[in-house]
Amino acid sequence: MSLFKKKNSAVLERNRPISYVMLAPWAILFIVFALIPIIIAVFLSFTSFDMLNTPQFNGIDNFIRMFLDDEIFMIALKNTLFMAIVTGPAGYILNFVFAWGIAESPKNVRTILTLLFYAPSLGGSILFIFQLIFSGDSYGLLNGFLLEYGLIDSPIQWLTDKQYGWGIIIFVSLWMSCGTGFLTFLAGLQTLNREFSEAGAIDGIQNRWQELFYITLPQMRPQLLYGAIGTISGSFGCGGLNAALTGNPSTDYYTHTLSLHIGDHAFTRLEMGYAGAMCLVMFAMMLFYWFFVNKGLQRWSTD
Repeated sequence: MSLFKKKNSAVLERNRPISYVMLAPWAILFIVFALIPIIIAVFLSFTSFDMLNTPQFNGIDNFIRMFLDDEIFMIALKNTLFMAIVTGPAGYILNFVFAWGIAESPKNVRTILTLLFYAPSLGGSILFIFQLIFSGDSYGLLNGFLLEYGLIDSPIQWLTDKQYGWGIIIFVSLWMSCGTGFLTFLAGLQTLNREFSEAGAIDGIQNRWQELFYITLPQMRPQLLYGAIGTISGSFGCGGLNAALTGNPSTDYYTHTLSLHIGDHAFTRLEMGYAGAMCLVMFAMMLFYWFFVNKGLQRWSTD
């Protein structure tokens, strides 16, 4: 056994340079487009920088302004947390439920259903359809239908009225949530070790729910973790959908989110230091959220 380990170690050492070469393209892209921007954002968060003059260090002034003087930031923070708490877990669960159901269907049907469920996540054309449905004039499909049958007397401003806007955004967000996480779950479900299911049946697994909880989920922990990362990033980075449906800014900023607020200060007002501080706060919130999600998923493991 020791001889085998020595030979195996020698092979690994011989192939190590090749491994570094294969990893180099990804590592370079990660450093240039992920790590360096994060470091720059952390530095800028403690400065006053308008992209024209040299950054001026101002300590924690950006953070004081953020939490004590910027009322719109507090609205955006509340809305972002709301989206993360509501659409994040709901979209995550729906992704898995849809993938689980499709994985149990025949192969030909599975292909068609996968395309149908994944298509809404492609974005642009779907948003146009929802803009047409919820348009606030009489030409909107929903208003036209309600007016035609005498259910309303005048068009409803679905996307600018606070009474309806959030419900529509949540509905559309969940409708478009079956993206990469959905495909990851579906791929994981199709590569499960079926011998575990057979062993579970012998050991007393009585129904599909027990099989899901005790056999399927432990085998899918890597896919669950990957899906959680995507869901957390998507829920905290929400904003494009809100802007497309309710405008940017929305009425009284009622659907304004941190990503929209950051974009406003970074690219419209050129306050890169203040935008960097908000990015740092949002990143810390994502890490905090991820910590609890990871702790929750650790209960399922095949180790």
